[in-house]
Amino acid sequence: MQFGVHLPLLATVGPSMPVGRVLDYVQHAERLDFAILGAHDHIVHPRPWLDGPTMLAAVLPRVEKMVPLTAVFLPVIRGPLTLARGLSATDNLAGGRLIAGLGAGSAEADFQVAGVPYAERWERFDESVQYLRSVWSDEVQPFRGRFYSSEGVALDPGPAQAGGPPIWIGAWGSPAGIRRTARLGDGWIASAYNTSPTQFAAAWSGLRQELTRIGKDPGTFPNALATMALYVSEDVATVDRTIEALAGILHRDGAELRKSLLIGSPEACAERIREYDAAGLQRMLVMPVADEFDQLTLFRERVLPLLA
Repeated sequence: MQFGVHLPLLATVGPSMPVGRVLDYVQHAERLDFAILGAHDHIVHPRPWLDGPTMLAAVLPRVEKMVPLTAVFLPVIRGPLTLARGLSATDNLAGGRLIAGLGAGSAEADFQVAGVPYAERWERFDESVQYLRSVWSDEVQPFRGRFYSSEGVALDPGPAQAGGPPIWIGAWGSPAGIRRTARLGDGWIASAYNTSPTQFAAAWSGLRQELTRIGKDPGTFPNALATMALYVSEDVATVDRTIEALAGILHRDGAELRKSLLIGSPEACAERIREYDAAGLQRMLVMPVADEFDQLTLFRERVLPLLA
């Protein structure tokens, strides 16, 4: 399994990281040999939030080894043309290594402030993915849909990768989401807040079956698990408080989060990773909920050696 790290964009149980420190954090992650740099996206949030597209572009000059992955960005909220241009520039900044993780979005507040009807998000998302592919490649015909049309749109410069970055679809694992991922995507991104090792295994099995059904090779179709909250501690009270705080922020059941996230002792975190590994997970993006620098070091020095 490969391990990546999310940019510290969301202030969860602690205060926001100063913007200038985010650059230091990225260099710290590079020194610890994380393979992937993830950035996620919201427009509004009840907690302090740094803008994902802005911060990912800002830190790329400090990224030498990590592969940038947008996990996930929101074309329906941001608009497919705006996002197509932004991701094209980001792919150039990244030397043609960007992976474009995209999702429809699940926070209704984002849609309200963007003036987009929440009920239209799925149809608009499907059209957005097709729109991006059409403007990223000269070999794809202009897209014409109910909401968007790429006729007359030309990106110059386009992305560094011919045909654009690979598009990985963010989906929680529902049957509809699995079908959409197989049909539209080059990869799958699951949400750690919304799954467990058992649920991931079932969804991955279903996705592989659907890929086979539509003629895609499941053996070359990648997957990842984003927003894996991380807090390594052997203090039971600290672990309980952290899970309780996250449950309140995420509006999730604390007992269910305890089964899914990397919050607990090094041994408990290692066991959770083994469960996801057995479920077929290929890439995990950790997101420390506090003490970010120390937590990345603890993960590398106390958790990963237990997997050897």
